[in-house]
Amino acid sequence: MSVLNSFSQHLKVFSGNANQYLSQEICWYLDIPLGKADVGRFPNGEIKVQIEESVRGCDVFVIQPTCTPVNENLMELLIMIDALHRASAKRITAVIPFYGYAKQDRKTKGREPISAKLVANLLVTAGADRVLTMDLHAGQIQGFFDVPLDNLAAQSLLARYFAGQKLGEVVVVSPDVGGTARARNFASRLGVDLAVIDKHRPSFSQVVVMNVIGKVKGKKAIIVDDLIDTGKTLVEGALALMEHGAEQVFACATHPVFSEDALDRIGRSILSEVIVTNTIPLNWERAKEVCQNKIKVMSVAPIFAEAIKRIHGELSVSELFV
Repeated sequence: MSVLNSFSQHLKVFSGNANQYLSQEICWYLDIPLGKADVGRFPNGEIKVQIEESVRGCDVFVIQPTCTPVNENLMELLIMIDALHRASAKRITAVIPFYGYAKQDRKTKGREPISAKLVANLLVTAGADRVLTMDLHAGQIQGFFDVPLDNLAAQSLLARYFAGQKLGEVVVVSPDVGGTARARNFASRLGVDLAVIDKHRPSFSQVVVMNVIGKVKGKKAIIVDDLIDTGKTLVEGALALMEHGAEQVFACATHPVFSEDALDRIGRSILSEVIVTNTIPLNWERAKEVCQNKIKVMSVAPIFAEAIKRIHGELSVSELFV
């Protein structure tokens, strides 16, 4: 903490309304107060921002996941960055625990946008000098930015949880071919085998499991993904694994998007446990009502706090990826 203490007078952390609890926890680890800002609405619904303390010459970090409601949270972030830029902050880092608009990262059909690139342009245009995020849905999004971007990973945190559970014979499962690299990394951390679910997605809302590649019979399966959206992929994958002889199915993902009826779907499923992080705030009352104790949340605040400390102190962030 010596580097942080020597420069802490120039470090300020602000937060939008998307995940105040995570922002407060990060500041607790940094041992600094959360910056004072009034982020509200004008009577006509437009976003109103007032930074209530001086940031001139400061190294400023703005914490705001662009989760639901995505457009509201994204606009809050952009307007806060603009306000800080106009208030003469020395450097502004957009801390985006969950990067929304990441699903359209390339053109798969004619006349489609590349929304992930558009959002990157908006952030830089607003005045962001740097971006700090976690487990991007697609790795190539890093190349959409013309400013430095650090893409943190929650894998070590999630892997440590399962390593401590003493589950016996385990196999790590990728829910699709595209997530194989992520699952392979997770499997190597646990020192276990890897399996892959071969699926077909006719549309964004439909999932058809074709086959399971790898040995899962008689093993505890852990499905590893970056996010859980509607939960259809997860539930269908768990069913396929049980049909192929898995004893139990667990799941973990960094971002609990939980859109539509995801919580109900998980609650009715054969999944034994679903481990997520707090990059996105979770409706705990709803989760307990429909999922009992299936869902557990782990905090990424220490990881983000350490990254902020390192960026502020001009130290390497890559060590956090190990």
